[in-house]
Order: sequence, then C-alpha cells, then structure tokens
Amino acid sequence: MFRSVSLLSKLRSRLGQQPSLKDSVRWLQIQSSSSDLDLRSQLEELIPEQQERLKKIKAEHGKVQLGNITVDMVLGGMRGMTGLLWQTSLLDPDEGIRFRGLSIPECQKILPAAKPEGEPLPEGLLWLLLTGKVPSKEQVDALSKELRSRAVVPDFVYKAIDALPVTSHPMTQFATGVMALQVQSEFQKAYEKGIHKSKYWEPTYEDSLNLIARVPLVAAYVYRRIYKDGQVIPLDDSLDYGANFSHMLGFDSPKMLELMRLYVTIHSDHEGGNVSAHTGHLVASALSDPYLSFAAALNGLAGPLHGLANQEVLLWIKSVVDECGENITVDQLKEYVWKTLKGGKVVPGFGHGVLRKTDPRYTCQREFALKHLPDDPLFQLVSKLYEVVPPILTELGKVKNPWPNVDAHSGVLLNHFGLTEARYFTVLFGVSRSLGICSQLIWDRALGLPLERPKSVTMEWLEDYCKKAA
Repeated sequence: MFRSVSLLSKLRSRLGQQPSLKDSVRWLQIQSSSSDLDLRSQLEELIPEQQERLKKIKAEHGKVQLGNITVDMVLGGMRGMTGLLWQTSLLDPDEGIRFRGLSIPECQKILPAAKPEGEPLPEGLLWLLLTGKVPSKEQVDALSKELRSRAVVPDFVYKAIDALPVTSHPMTQFATGVMALQVQSEFQKAYEKGIHKSKYWEPTYEDSLNLIARVPLVAAYVYRRIYKDGQVIPLDDSLDYGANFSHMLGFDSPKMLELMRLYVTIHSDHEGGNVSAHTGHLVASALSDPYLSFAAALNGLAGPLHGLANQEVLLWIKSVVDECGENITVDQLKEYVWKTLKGGKVVPGFGHGVLRKTDPRYTCQREFALKHLPDDPLFQLVSKLYEVVPPILTELGKVKNPWPNVDAHSGVLLNHFGLTEARYFTVLFGVSRSLGICSQLIWDRALGLPLERPKSVTMEWLEDYCKKAA
C-alpha cells in the first residue's frame, strides 16, 4: 500500500501532467485477494495484453524507420543504434535511468521500504520491473517471503566453487556457482519434454525467481570463502532480500542494511544496451535458459570497461591517498589526475556511454553519504574529485560526458561500512543485475522475441559502399 492517501493523490496529479509515466506505469489500488499478492498471477493477466500490443506495433508500424546507420556507428561498437526491445527500463541521456517510467528519486519516494523514510526494498523494484505496477507493502512482503522459500542452494554448487583456487577472482567463482545452479533449470527440463513456445515464459519465470533468490547465497559464499576463512552465515528468514544479502556477507549494522537495499535497487537495470544486459538478452535469444544467459552476462560484467570499474575506482582512490595522503589539496588532486591521464590511463568512475550529465545513481549515493557518513575521508575525497575531474576532462576535449557515473561512489560507501575488499565489488553488482536481466528475460519469452542476428560487414564492404554513395 502507499504510505499515505495524500502521496497517492499527488502522484496521480503528477501522472496527469506526464503522459509518459501514465502510459508506462499502472498504479495499484488497495487489494485484498490472495492472487493480488502473487507475482506470477499478475503476469498471467498482463502477458496476453502485452502480446497483443506487440503484434499491433509490428503490424501497424513495422516499416517505420528509426534512424540512419552511419559508418561511425558500425565502427564504434554499434553505439547509439536503436536495435533492442527492453521493457523494464529506459535510459535518457539527460535524465538518467527510468524503471518502468519512474526515476530513481521517484522510486525512492514511492516504493515500499523496510522502515519509514528508508531506502526502497529491491523486491518492490522487481515487482515494478515485471509488472509495470507499483506494489503495495503487502505484495512486497509476499514476494520477499517467496524469494526466501526459493533460496536453497544444492551442495554441488558449493563444491563446484571449492574446486577453484581460493585466489581465483570473485567474479570467476560467482559465475561458476551460477553455472552449477543450471543443473536444476526448469526451462531446460520443460524444453526437452516439448513445451509449446507460448508457454516458454512459465518455466523461465520459475528459473528466474529461483536464480534471483539464490544468487545472494552463492555470492555470500564466495565472499566468506575468500575473505573470512570459509565461515558461512546462513540466511535469516526474518530479513528482506537486500538486508539478508548484507547479513550473509557478515554486515548487520542498520545503515549497511539500508545501503545494500539502495545498492541492489539502483544497480538492478540500465536498459538493454550495456554489455551485461545485452549479453544476457543475446544468449537467451538462442533459448538458452536463465542460468546460462545470466552466467554469460556476468562474464561481460567482469570486464574493466563495465562492472569491474567499481573495483578500479576504489583502488585508484586509495592510490591517491597512498601517494598524497588523506588531506590532499585541490591542486595536488589536479596534478594526480593529470598524471593518471598522461600515463595513458583513465580516471575510473567518470564518463558514460549514454549519459551526458551526472549519473542519478551517483547522486542518490552521494545523498546517502551526506546523510550517513559526511565526515568519511574517502567520501570527502570523492566530493573533491566531483569538482576537479569534470573540468579537466572537458579541457581534454575528447570526452562527451565528463561527469561521474555510478561506479564513482559505490566503493567508498561499502568501504566505510567495512566491506573493504574491492575485488569483490563487481559480485555485488552481479547480484543486483539479476533482477533486471531476469525480468526482461521473462518478457522476452512471453513476447516471443526472436533469435538476435544483426548483420556484419567487412572493411572492404564499407569502402565499396561509401565510394558508391559518394
């Protein structure tokens, strides 16, 4: 339920002024039947309607051109090409990410929280991503309970991880655990039995919720194995998704629980064109099950130009402190930034492939820090970087977006509350991203999206084409 009737009234008023939100988000009234608390029942009602919607778009607008492809786009990693259907979120270059039409500040205001004025519960965002509806607190509690009931990891998964050297990168161990979970794929079993393609979404739903429920246990096991002598902490049946993840890692302070709820929520989805989301979608388009698809996505997330950047940011910030001390001046910081750039390296945590302003995910983390850890030395250093780096990158003239992204801040927050092992940070990102990738995968199956197969060309083809076009 919404926190107050007045808030709901304000939101309705806002929706009346913003047609895009009104069209993409279905606001729930107070409901009481048991089916209203069941996420799968909600999808069973929504899917036929959305299938017809997609058919109508294809029939009426299938030949509409969405833009022109240039040679720069072909050679630049397909950047800027509109080529994917991604229902769960949309990234605007100026406004940032919107989850089913809602900005991060809006999600923080209206999604149910564990406590008054607290951070949104990830389960609430999962409901929103899957249904386009803002859930009530009762619905979120029901989903949280369901996820806990699904959070059972077989011993062979842990044994598969244990077969790796403990020195293996945490992402390697995490992805191995996800691959081992695939043994229990409901989609694979159903496909082998000859399930009709119109029902593909149903075992995909089961796999996806199981995967979302289980990856925190696998991720926590990896952390405790590497950094805490293998002393595993079991799941607490009284805690929500984000708080349980923090608890199993070994962090139980109320502020850290709130941080983990916020972290999982804002890292969950970032439309479909980023490496991990696109990889998950691409692999799933071959009818690979959610475990195989998500494991592939994790391997993309592990790259330094994607999710591994959150590790690189904290390591770089600590290198600044090691060389210049915590009380570094602005002039010293400018000098260190230039030294980094002239050394042929990037300043991690700044710039973005799509965004052209400060990442809203950075901003909400900054607000969290101002509220809970304003005097933290590393946070103060991050604040100085916010002032120093963008003008320098602008001066270089080669960066379209000199502003900080989500990775610029997350490591400092985690470090403050004791999670200091930077090599592990990308695993946290991976757990979060399961919500978005799996939500979209369910809709991929429900809408019957086809095998992804873009056209590629050679340099000779490009040269010949451009000569003819001249």
